Amino acid sequence: MANTPQAKKRIRRNGRRAEINGARVSRVRTFVKKVESAIGAGDKAAAVAALAAAQPEIQRGVSKGVMHKNTASRKFARLTKAVSALA
Repeated sequence: MANTPQAKKRIRRNGRRAEINGARVSRVRTFVKKVESAIGAGDKAAAVAALAAAQPEIQRGVSKGVMHKNTASRKFARLTKAVSALA
């Protein structure tokens, strides 16, 4: 258990940050799922629009520190490749 005031404050702060970061990760996942569902349905126009909306969200996740830049780059590259492969 935390004994010092600094440790107690750190516990409070970590809880707040965990909620915020969890929401950010969830938001990124939601945008990625929209792209994947459009790809699964075979709707290229919807997939392109969803990809255009997902890209800034993925980058925002990188800038806020909830996702590594290489992970974001890999996700975006794979989604772009999948969208391009649609007829």
